[in-house]
Amino acid sequence: MKSGTTGGRDAVSLLLIVPAGLLGVGLAWVLTAGDLPAQAVIRVLADCVGATVLGLAALPRLHARLQPPWRLLAVLAGIWCGTEFAILLFEAADVVGVPLRRLGAEQFGTFLTEISAGQVGIAILLGTGATAGYSALIYRRSEAASTDLVLVFAAVALILRPITGHMSQQSFGSVLAAVHALAAAAWFGLLVALASVVRSRGQWATVLPRYSAVALPLIGAVALTGIVNGLVRLGGLGPLLSTGYGRILLAKTVVLLALLALGWWWRRSWVGRAADHRMTADASLRRAVIEVAVMAVAFGLASALAVTA
Repeated sequence: MKSGTTGGRDAVSLLLIVPAGLLGVGLAWVLTAGDLPAQAVIRVLADCVGATVLGLAALPRLHARLQPPWRLLAVLAGIWCGTEFAILLFEAADVVGVPLRRLGAEQFGTFLTEISAGQVGIAILLGTGATAGYSALIYRRSEAASTDLVLVFAAVALILRPITGHMSQQSFGSVLAAVHALAAAAWFGLLVALASVVRSRGQWATVLPRYSAVALPLIGAVALTGIVNGLVRLGGLGPLLSTGYGRILLAKTVVLLALLALGWWWRRSWVGRAADHRMTADASLRRAVIEVAVMAVAFGLASALAVTA
């Protein structure tokens, strides 16, 4: 299957991911009564772009003839690197205890070299930067190349913060956090990638059933690890309504349940019809965009959880 960059109407429709992710952050802001760091806005952009990079790199694993659009992959990886750098600036300002505009170069350098969060951030920047550089190199050479290296760099960059966060203090906490982050990224990123490169009814007929089969265990992993992580963080069910973190977690659970219901309906009304060549490519694309937009809302809520004390 030949791949191509998104263009025209397709690219515009996928941009709905951005306002949908910001909607999730806005909902979290309401649930915390406005007590939410601005960093959440940057983090949801980084998470969505990072997941898309992972999904594009994983396309050949879904179908051997699916190849990622290397130019798009390089651009997105570059954007991901930029948003991760912005997150580092916010984290440094928070650690130093000053507004972002007053963060000095020396203070930022100390954060990067002496604080574990800064050192993790440097590793993430190296991973995302390497992904962008490698993808740009392959695009300029215009030859078939393995995406395995991109998969490794992207996966490591996605899990570094979760595995070194609060869950790392619990038994198997880092493992649960890594599984949760990778499952959510693959679930979201693969569907965005398909919407980016699949153009014909026949291609959707081939790849959509494969994605649907992969998505089911990914959803299960996201749900199970999310519930465990949330309950461990809260210490019980009581804080679900009494704390901002708990209310965001509850909202994220509701969105996840909505996605489960939507996935069940899609399997009945979309996957089978697409597999039998009874649905146009445009109709499949619209359904993919709807689902990733709802997923982006959940990503916005998850990003808010990551920065909520």
